[in-house]
Amino acid sequence: MITVILVSFWNLSVKTSVRKSTEESGEEDSEEEPKLKYERLSNGVTEILQNDAASCMTVHDKVEVTHGKKSDVQCIYYFLALGTHFGKVFLLDIQGNVTQKFEISSVKINQISLDESGEHVGICSEDGKVRSRRSSPLATDPWVVALHPQFTRSNYKQFVTGGNKLLLYEKNWLNRWKTSLLHEGEGTITNIQWRANLIAWANNVGVKIYDISTKQRITNVLRDNVSLRPDMYPCSLCWKDNTTLIVGWGTSIKICVVKERNPTEMRDLPSRYVEIVSAFDTEFFISGLAPLADQLVTLYFVKENSEQMDEEFRARPRLDIIQPLPESCEEISSDALTVRNFQDNECRDYRLEHSEGESLFYIISPKDIVVAKERDQDDHIDWLLEKKKYEEALMAAEISFKNIKRHDVQKIGMAYINHLVEKGDYDSAARKCQKVLGKNMELWENEVYRFKTIGQLKAISQYLPRGDLRLRPAIYEMILHEFLKTDYEGFAMLIRQWPGELYNNLAIVQAVSDHLKRDPTNSTLLTTLAELYTYDQRYDKALEIYLKLRHKDVYQLIHKHNLFSSIEDKIVLLMDFDKEKAVDMLLDNEDKISVNRVVEELADRPELLHVYLHKLFKRDHHKGQKYHERQIGLYAEYDRPNLLPFLRDSTHCPLEKALEICQQRNFVEETVFLLSRMGNCRRALQMIMEELGDVDKAIEFAKEQDDAELWEDLISYSIDKPPFITGLLNNIGTHVDPILLIHRIKEGMEIPNLRDSLVKILQDYNLQILLREGCKKILVADSLSLLQKMHRTQMRGVRVDEENICESCHATILPSDMAKPFNVVVFHCRHMFHKECLPSPGTLHGVQFCNICSAKRRGPGSGILEMKK
Repeated sequence: MITVILVSFWNLSVKTSVRKSTEESGEEDSEEEPKLKYERLSNGVTEILQNDAASCMTVHDKVEVTHGKKSDVQCIYYFLALGTHFGKVFLLDIQGNVTQKFEISSVKINQISLDESGEHVGICSEDGKVRSRRSSPLATDPWVVALHPQFTRSNYKQFVTGGNKLLLYEKNWLNRWKTSLLHEGEGTITNIQWRANLIAWANNVGVKIYDISTKQRITNVLRDNVSLRPDMYPCSLCWKDNTTLIVGWGTSIKICVVKERNPTEMRDLPSRYVEIVSAFDTEFFISGLAPLADQLVTLYFVKENSEQMDEEFRARPRLDIIQPLPESCEEISSDALTVRNFQDNECRDYRLEHSEGESLFYIISPKDIVVAKERDQDDHIDWLLEKKKYEEALMAAEISFKNIKRHDVQKIGMAYINHLVEKGDYDSAARKCQKVLGKNMELWENEVYRFKTIGQLKAISQYLPRGDLRLRPAIYEMILHEFLKTDYEGFAMLIRQWPGELYNNLAIVQAVSDHLKRDPTNSTLLTTLAELYTYDQRYDKALEIYLKLRHKDVYQLIHKHNLFSSIEDKIVLLMDFDKEKAVDMLLDNEDKISVNRVVEELADRPELLHVYLHKLFKRDHHKGQKYHERQIGLYAEYDRPNLLPFLRDSTHCPLEKALEICQQRNFVEETVFLLSRMGNCRRALQMIMEELGDVDKAIEFAKEQDDAELWEDLISYSIDKPPFITGLLNNIGTHVDPILLIHRIKEGMEIPNLRDSLVKILQDYNLQILLREGCKKILVADSLSLLQKMHRTQMRGVRVDEENICESCHATILPSDMAKPFNVVVFHCRHMFHKECLPSPGTLHGVQFCNICSAKRRGPGSGILEMKK
């Protein structure tokens, strides 16, 4: 016999709080992170299950709404309703504390159903009675019960019970219960789930769905494995949403979606139908199902004789997360659970309930209730730290620092640093200090002293704060002293990298000086000392060291700190180190170090003086003009290739002195140039022919001078030298008449390439003729064009007005009385005369000429116009 009791409860919801617990899972350590974490529901539940056994449970989510708007959520409340084998119902808060207790019956509670408000609960037990809140009998022989989700509303006072029949109870207008038979004849109904307007139930044949709004049964999902006993392997039903039902029976899972039928297809069919979108078999027997987003949480019962399981996990229930596919599933995670007395339990003893508000999953067994929940970011970090994946844990904490509650980013970072130190990876540990320690000066100093203790100050030195955030100077000095003892190069690098304000510069200078007493030639220490002097603005001492070491930064130091007054007596040292840089610097700063001062300093080093004066001359030919005489000897001694360009470009060097030097050193080309420049071209030509023996150069020289006597001398010298004659024949055709040369060639003299030379002479002559003819044509055309232009210009009218005067009498050219007759003569030269003012000798054969322009007979002054009136 079964009893159904309807009870109204008020203020039963208990506000949730954060729970601290330990995970209890049978899963072994693995590299794959679990998806869920587990804890036992304790407190009052522990005491209840010591003397009784759990038979069923339901979870209620309640949203407290203010102002009647669901968007204004104030807080979320949960409570649990637990039924036992001894007929008791306990209301529990989320932590398992008992808030109310009801002794419903003396036999097992089969099912508890809550409405959405949590104010009403339907309880079904095995004592054979159905009672209302006042315990009046309602029906007989029920096995399970389900309340309308909105039972609290007056027009939805409905619930269904299932035993051998499915009965619907409704309150009529007389406030009495009216019973309607919905289904019977297919065995015992073992499970009922009501969502919105849809009621799903399971009996021995399969699963049915009933639409309460249209009062129609819309589907029948048959049971797959009919060999399993329904009472030992009951059906699990779970609504994912208002239209999606998840069915688990034996080893089979089906996901059914209720859809609206097309009105054209209805006829006598229900307005809705069910489509099975996924159907697959599992490895184990299903004890419960719950949705998790688009995945499923499945509670499996594992038999003892399962060969697939290890001995240690046999008979333990499994909670798996799977991804359903149309005809199969993909396992996401799997956990074997150690529940109390699991060896004594069967498939029907387990149930799975879930809370949609927080994604909590309750595994109910007779002597134990385990809560599974999705792992949050804190749990993820816990697992990473447990697996010593500190870098991933630190990254996860930094990304989700607003959401983590139990962890601190800096503490995780410190754990990571400690781990790296333990591994001996000191460089990585020091690098992480920058990120982890941040602006915490106390932590920074503690880490520095720890690295000192383990002898790894060098590792952390590269990562110490050196900007606006700084440690005490003693910290930096301690590290510098450590490097100075063991690593000069590392010490020098830190001095270059660290600003001088980080430490006491005088103390470090003294320490370096002490080390130099033992090793005075150490270039690294000397360079570092120079840098320290520079930080301390003792530039003279730094300059001395740089010059001594011939250090490349000496020029930068001079420019940066304007040390030109300090290098006046060190010019030779600078030039010995790098002539090019030194000269460029001196020339760029002539206002600070004069040319005379530089020449004076370099007087004993003529090779350096030449380099300086040569660059000075290249920049300005006139700036060092008083040193040009000295430069002749310097060029002759150290740089002959540039002597001739210097002689050509200089207008201040004495030619006699230059000629003397060149003749002493037998510099033929330079001597030839000087002789030609001094006017002794014949002697210059003679040197080219006699000493150089270069006919081409001789011809070129003669062309440059363009002197007939030079050509005569050249021909006379070359007349008995066939190679010279060939050169002359090839080159003089445009400057000297070749006939003069040809007539003077002795008969019978063999001249190489004579035919080619003669052909070239003829070609050159033809070319000259063509050029002359072309030039003549151009000249004639231009003359004709200009003559025509002049004619047009002269034929234009000439304006005569009262402002013009007679060039002879200087009176106004026009009479005051224009009515009287007058004669005016206007010439093309624009000179004007009264006719009577022109003298009679200006007439020749009837043509008049301008007296002013008469010096040019028949010139532009010829008369062209006579005005008569």
